[in-house]
Amino acid sequence: MDELVRSLPSPTLPGIHLPCLDTHKGWLFKWTNYLKGYQRRWFVLSNGLLSYYRTQAEMAHTCRGTIPMAAAHIEVGDTCHLMISSAGRSYHLKATSEGECQRWVSALQQAKVTATALIQHSDDSGDEGPDAEEDDRALSQGVLKTLANKLDDLSTCNDLIGKHGAALQRSLSEVEELRGCANSVDKLKSVNERAALFRITSNAMINACRDFLDVAQSHSRRWQKVLQHEREQRHHLEETIEQLAKQHNSLETAWREKPTPYAGVERSCKGDDSEENDEFFDAMEDTPSFITLSTNAETQHKRSGSNQSMMSGGVPHDWTDHENDTPGSNHMQLRRARRSRIPDKPNYSLNLWSIMKNCIGKDLSKIPMPVNFNEPLSMLQRLTEDLEYSELLDRAARCDSSLEQMCLVAAFSVSSYSTTIHRTAKPFNPLLGETYELDRLEDYGYRSICEQVSHHPPAAAHHVISQRGWTLWQHITIDSKFRGKYVSVMPLGNIHLQFHSSGNHYVWSKVTSTVHNIIVGKLWIDQSGDIDIVNSTTKDTCHLKFSPYSYFCREAPRKVTGVVEDQEGTAHYILSGTWDEKMESAKIVNSSQGCGGSEGKQKTVYQTLQSKLLWKKYPLPDNAENMHYFSALALTLNEPEEGVAPTDSRLRPDQRLMEAGLWDEANTHKQRLEECQRLERKRREVQATQALQEGQEVEVYQPLWFEKRTDDSARESSYIYRGGYWEAKERQDWRQCPDIF
Repeated sequence: MDELVRSLPSPTLPGIHLPCLDTHKGWLFKWTNYLKGYQRRWFVLSNGLLSYYRTQAEMAHTCRGTIPMAAAHIEVGDTCHLMISSAGRSYHLKATSEGECQRWVSALQQAKVTATALIQHSDDSGDEGPDAEEDDRALSQGVLKTLANKLDDLSTCNDLIGKHGAALQRSLSEVEELRGCANSVDKLKSVNERAALFRITSNAMINACRDFLDVAQSHSRRWQKVLQHEREQRHHLEETIEQLAKQHNSLETAWREKPTPYAGVERSCKGDDSEENDEFFDAMEDTPSFITLSTNAETQHKRSGSNQSMMSGGVPHDWTDHENDTPGSNHMQLRRARRSRIPDKPNYSLNLWSIMKNCIGKDLSKIPMPVNFNEPLSMLQRLTEDLEYSELLDRAARCDSSLEQMCLVAAFSVSSYSTTIHRTAKPFNPLLGETYELDRLEDYGYRSICEQVSHHPPAAAHHVISQRGWTLWQHITIDSKFRGKYVSVMPLGNIHLQFHSSGNHYVWSKVTSTVHNIIVGKLWIDQSGDIDIVNSTTKDTCHLKFSPYSYFCREAPRKVTGVVEDQEGTAHYILSGTWDEKMESAKIVNSSQGCGGSEGKQKTVYQTLQSKLLWKKYPLPDNAENMHYFSALALTLNEPEEGVAPTDSRLRPDQRLMEAGLWDEANTHKQRLEECQRLERKRREVQATQALQEGQEVEVYQPLWFEKRTDDSARESSYIYRGGYWEAKERQDWRQCPDIF
């Protein structure tokens, strides 16, 4: 027996042994989605890992999710709420009581400290040297070798247990047969010896299993850290590849737009042969809705072959001349790296009807709404977002023909709606005196400044100056109504655009935006109405029609059509497309009167050249559905920047907290800001009443950077930029700015 015991594998293994971390278990409520809200889940905090299960019985077979505490971020909210996040994964939790919440927070913080200390302890000093990778590889190989030896020991113990178990079974059978015989004592002694051997072998098996588990646990921390490092490297590599792809796209766009001798030969060979490139548009007199007809199959084949694919925001070669571009043009200039992600939008439940049922027929700007209805941008930032396709205006500034320029201006007016297709949430109502600047002088050659100049009705003034030959300004008042099934937003006011070289001055207004299915169904947005763009210098006009969507209409949804006419009323270009995708133009070469329409109105048939792409929407960033469907520009609008005015929208605490996913805290700050604004408004009303009673002049609120002027020719009053903002920013002199946040 002694020899057999000595032949068994040794249960002791020298090596590294980590202390077992404290275990904390219990029920918590975890946020799932808007439909189910918070659900009861069983959470286990053990060995530096926070795991959860639907029931305690699931611990034996199914884990629903795990967060390593070493890199976790713990945030404690009000009313027993807490959030644990790590590597893009977040758990929004709620405890049953404040005491239970405090116990969990203490356990989580202790686990985070212990796990961090263990990871730091596992890092050798040689990890920072040049041979760290070789040391890690050697250590891993040594651990794998040790584990392989332990597996061999376990296999040997398993064979011995099977052998001695079979011998013990035979001995028990013999004892049963020899019951009552004289030599039964010897048989019992043999059975006891074999039972002892079986017990010793079993103990050796148990010890070998324990050693194997100890070795695996002692190195699991290092392997987890290595895995986390590899994930971070992969994420960094993906971001680098994304940046390279954007730079490649910019260079490719610049190369395609740069004319070459071959492109010039191609254009001169094509010419303007209307026989090979004609299309026919059939139009009612009172509507710019058109039907495109091809002359024949051969013409269509030629047309499709010559219609080259163009990049987003591309422009026909005939209208663009880049030969005079300076070497420092925006296409080849390195731009500042800006953020391409914001925190994912959390899923918070909200009883929509309980809030909206009392709002029917009212102005939504006067009703306090929780941030659940908002997106983390202010109306000033949404107004600035109209500049996403400012390159259309850059190209229009280089056009010699005012009619071609009008086409690009029309495409720009349509492009401002392309970012709204999935954006059904409302922006934050700016506080009175709130500002927002967008300085893209180095990137795109323009500077933009907005200011909230009125609170009721809400009105904003906007001014943009570009080094590339244009200035844009607008004074927009928002009127919104809730009609039960939908919300209508009517922007009131005009947009002005003037080109420096030609002096052409364009004026237009915005259409009505409607958000449908407010109470039941999936929210969707539509744009409808007419836009009349007028060049007050040359009297050229463009009438755009945004067709409202209808279930019974056979036309493409979100359709936009238009006609560009000169001061004599002669049509020169037909515009067509959709406000969420692209716009095209077709030059008219002939027109004739057609047959009568369904209502007896006479149609005009336009014969045109091949359609050319004016504008195409940029694709949305990856994961946009979890980032409020923001475009690439919208993701950067609320990015913190130094040196902005203290009234800038980026500094709003409620908007900043909402972007970070802390909606409860955001609602608290939003209520505080709105209450302060109401008190300030009451104070001004009291002062105005006292001034009237005393016969004094009533002091009217004056914006800081804009002033109200009256245009005698247009017979309208609007707020015009008075100047001084960028000079104050350069001096960092903001003493005159009010404290509104």
